[in-house]
Amino acid sequence: MARPARYDGFAEWYDRELAGPGTARETALRLLGDGPGRLLDVACGTGSHTAAFVQRGWTVTGVDISEDQLRLARDRGLDVVQADAADLPFDDAGFDAVVSMWLHTDADGFDSILRQIARVLRPGGPFVYVGAHPCFVGPHAYFPYARGVPELHPGYRNTGWYTDAPGISPHGLRAKVGGAAHLPLGLFVQAFLDAGFGIERFEELQDEEREYPYMLALACRR
Repeated sequence: MARPARYDGFAEWYDRELAGPGTARETALRLLGDGPGRLLDVACGTGSHTAAFVQRGWTVTGVDISEDQLRLARDRGLDVVQADAADLPFDDAGFDAVVSMWLHTDADGFDSILRQIARVLRPGGPFVYVGAHPCFVGPHAYFPYARGVPELHPGYRNTGWYTDAPGISPHGLRAKVGGAAHLPLGLFVQAFLDAGFGIERFEELQDEEREYPYMLALACRR
């Protein structure tokens, strides 16, 4: 279950510092392709990325648990709904495609969320996910601003929520919102398979300024 309202109070900061254009958004757009069709953006936040999907021809509904984040999404003129990703208030097979970014590190029970996404996606529809790389972002990895070489510590195989670990930078997002969730890479990938998705593409996203990847992306189909 996604943790409620942890991002409330940080909407403007998040939108300014973390929600702009870049590799994550470009990858989601590339793997998703252009509309038309009905697209669900799960954990849409302030709607910065959602607006980019609209520009590519999709009819988009965004969903997020943070009303403060959704306030900015509504200011962008977007169609958004406040709801928990683990209990999506939509009909079965109601969307032609689903996209989600940066969700699994902010959710308990990511497997339950993926089952909900599979439920609301039409058979054969694409699901694109972009998020943190579990090998180099987690309780075990001190990797501030994803610069240099990650400093690894014990704890990679520990699942669940963490608030006090080497991977928590005192100056980053996690210090503000109160920790993060972690799944080792194997369990992370298996969660997609268990939800009934076939993985068509798996990418460790490259950045010319970084030697180690801190993001990954999956293109799946129900």
